[in-house]
Amino acid sequence: MKTEYIDYRDGDRDLEGYFAYDETADSPQPLVLIAHDWSGRREFACSAAERMVELGYAGFALDMYGKGVFGKDGDTAGNSALMAPFASDRLLLRRRVQAALVAARALPQVDANLVAAVGYCFGGMTVLELARSGADVLGVIAVHGLLGAGDAANAAITAKVLCLHGHDDPMGPPAQVLEFETEMSAAGADWQMHIYGGTKHAFTNPAAKDQQLGTVYNMLANSRAQRAIADFLAEVFADPLVGEQESWQAD
Repeated sequence: MKTEYIDYRDGDRDLEGYFAYDETADSPQPLVLIAHDWSGRREFACSAAERMVELGYAGFALDMYGKGVFGKDGDTAGNSALMAPFASDRLLLRRRVQAALVAARALPQVDANLVAAVGYCFGGMTVLELARSGADVLGVIAVHGLLGAGDAANAAITAKVLCLHGHDDPMGPPAQVLEFETEMSAAGADWQMHIYGGTKHAFTNPAAKDQQLGTVYNMLANSRAQRAIADFLAEVFADPLVGEQESWQAD
């Protein structure tokens, strides 16, 4: 595995992605964008990009905030302040993630036609907005993501959508989950929602231990989520169900 930092820009904002790939691969690899949580493109997001290499893909941990701009563990107010401009302006959010998509797609190690995205917490919101914008990506996965839509109009959603969500997530209660499911159905999207019982927000992050805030790591839910991520990416990149679907249709 080789890793490197990639400089790119959104307008006048300098950004820095973290790129992980198999330098021994003899052909361009499918690309998985990794969208970070509200604390920025830190170790958690970079590790997720590296896990993509283990699955046979290239991982690009994108940067929503700016080069060298990071929050801190446990700094709820500071992290919220970093995320707030994007949560309130979904067009800004879409433009920023699109800049990462363009930059990562241009890398010679990746297959620009095989692109998906995975986002955690705020990153879940980010990849869902990528799908809502009609971006030409095969699939997006929101992991304990923020599901609520903003005021930006949706384009046709062509990406497959998977959400991995804790039933006891205070940042995405059941009523909001239902609202999101209704939105996706109305849009005609190919969507899935996996709900983990007894599970709160940030359940894939071992550093999440704040019972009061509702951010708590759950080893079992994390294990299940990692398998779901791997299965979904295998489907969108290889689409092994196409033949079966065609057979069903013929019957």
